[in-house]
Parts: sequence; structure tokens; C-alpha cells
Amino acid sequence: MRSFDFSNKWEKLLTPDIVALLTQIHEFKGEQSLFIEAKADMLTKLVEIARIQSTEASNKIEGIYTSDDRLKALVRDKTTPKTRNEQEIAGYRDVLNTIHESHDHIPVKPNIILQLHRDLYKFEGYDIGGKYKSVDNVIEEEDAQGNKSVRFKPVAAWETPEAVQSLCDEFDRAMGKGRIDPLILIPMFILDFLCIHPFNDGNGRMSRLLTLLLLYRAGYIVGKYISIERLIEKTKDSYYARLQESSVGWHEEQNNYIPFVQYMLGVVAAAYRDFSMRVEVLITSGLSKPDRIAKLIQSTYGEITKSQIMERCQDISQITVQRTLAALLESEDIIKIGGGRYTKYVWNREKS
Repeated sequence: MRSFDFSNKWEKLLTPDIVALLTQIHEFKGEQSLFIEAKADMLTKLVEIARIQSTEASNKIEGIYTSDDRLKALVRDKTTPKTRNEQEIAGYRDVLNTIHESHDHIPVKPNIILQLHRDLYKFEGYDIGGKYKSVDNVIEEEDAQGNKSVRFKPVAAWETPEAVQSLCDEFDRAMGKGRIDPLILIPMFILDFLCIHPFNDGNGRMSRLLTLLLLYRAGYIVGKYISIERLIEKTKDSYYARLQESSVGWHEEQNNYIPFVQYMLGVVAAAYRDFSMRVEVLITSGLSKPDRIAKLIQSTYGEITKSQIMERCQDISQITVQRTLAALLESEDIIKIGGGRYTKYVWNREKS
């Protein structure tokens, strides 16, 4: 069985691109920690939105759906699950809530991972949760013609308990030494977890829940306010491609962690950037709704779409957004780019 000695591998990951991402995230964290502490009440709405988006996106990646209304009711615990999909959504909701509320008291150990997996499936009618895989599994991919092929063969079922134990022990040892930046160590752990693929079902969703747990325990709590799972779902083609690149040669300990680590750091950095923009909206909440929209576009260095405006100003109606955009175009405060569904807007910084 392969070893999980992170101390001999992490320095190879300090590429210029990864170092730049680490620097960005550290700066974001420092800037926003004080705001989070001082304005916790203002962020309540962001927490609720992120919980809904995270539950939806992480399940959607695995082909698990329900209607928007049912999803919101399930996440808010206002209804009981009616289908198997809704049972799995409700299970994810509960594990996500546990991590949000108790992350400081949830060490990453094999028995904890099993408990979280058990809770992920606690609404199921059969006993699948909280147990390692009983048979060997493979990760398959399907081409456009429907032909399936084996993309990766994980650790054998009989080796799985020992592999998970070794992975958790080595992660704790590396974190305890304090030499490796947790932002590098966490995606390395997640990649190894996915390559072990310890469960018959739910490996992907567990990996995303563990990502949040490890980030929170390391002090990076942006996922409470901005859905990291949604950012992954929106870029899932890149997610799977980078995962594939970094898993080649894994059994022989020759795999390259860089593609997956860089991808995950990019997701975390994007979450912090999104959080900054939403904080800007909260700070300007005393302004009128049209002025808030104008302020958002002005503070966006680059293009922004109507849907992005509505996502960041969720208390403002679509009609108000449309009217404000029309008024800003007429006054030449903004510039329209493209047309139809691809329309984007930029602030006119050359206007005197």
C-alpha cells in the first residue's frame, strides 16, 4: 500500500502560480476576518444562501436533483424528504449544518469520517451509511457515444480501512509540525481521499464536506458565506480534468498534485473575491436600490452580467435591475457589451 508522507512532497507544489494564489488567499483572509467578527449579524443572509447553494450544487454534481421550492424547504428543514434524491439532499444538509456549527470539535479521523458518512445517508431506507466499501470499485468515464471506460482503479476494499487510517494519521502529523501551509495540505488530503474512494457511494459529496471541514478548522471560513461547492459545480469539467491529471501514477506515488491543488486554491480564491464583492453590497445597504446597483458595477473591475448583479443583490427585483441598467445606459455611466443572453456591462471610467 502506498504511503501518505506529505513532508516529502509539498515543496514541489510551490510553483509561482500556486504561491500567487496562496498570497491572495492569505491577504483576503486577513482583510475579512475583522469584518466577519464585527458584522456577524449582517452576514446571516449570506450564510442561508450559501447553505442552499452548497446543498444544491454538491448533490447536482452527482446527478441528485429536486425542484427549487422543495430544495429550499428541505434546507430550511420545513418539510420531510419524499424521494430518494430528497433523502440524500436532507442528509447532506444535516452534515453541512454539523460542520458549520461544530467544526472546531470535529477532528478528521476515520471514525469521524464514518460518522459523517452515516449521517449523509441517515434518511435512506437501507443500511449504506457509515461503512467502508464492501467490494472493489472503479471510477468510470463515458464518452459521447455512451461507451464506458475505467478512468481510475481505487484502493482495494480490503485495504481501505488501513489506507484511511494512514491518510488521517499523516495529515495530523503534517499539520502538527506546522511546516506545510494548510491550504496546500488540504487539497493533497482530498485528492488522496478520492483516490482511496473508501465508500460504495457518496465519495464525491464526502470529499466536498471534508474540504469545508478542513478549511474551517484551519481558519478559512469563507465557505460559510460563499458556496465553494457551487463554484466547483460551475467549473466541474475543470474539476474532473484536474482530478484526473493529479491521479495518474497515484498508486506508484508518482502522481503530480499540482493540477488539483492549483484548481482548488483557485476555487477558494474565487470564493474570497466573491465575498469581498458581497461585503461591498452590504456596506452600501443604506443606499437606494438603484444606487447600490450602480455602486456594484462601479466597484467591479471588468464586465458584469445582469444575472451576476441579481445574485449579489438578492433583495432587489429583476424589474428594478432592468430599469436601473436602462437609466445608467442613458446617462452613459455604464457601457453595454454584447447582446441577448450574453449582454455584459462595464462602468464607464472615461466619463468626465
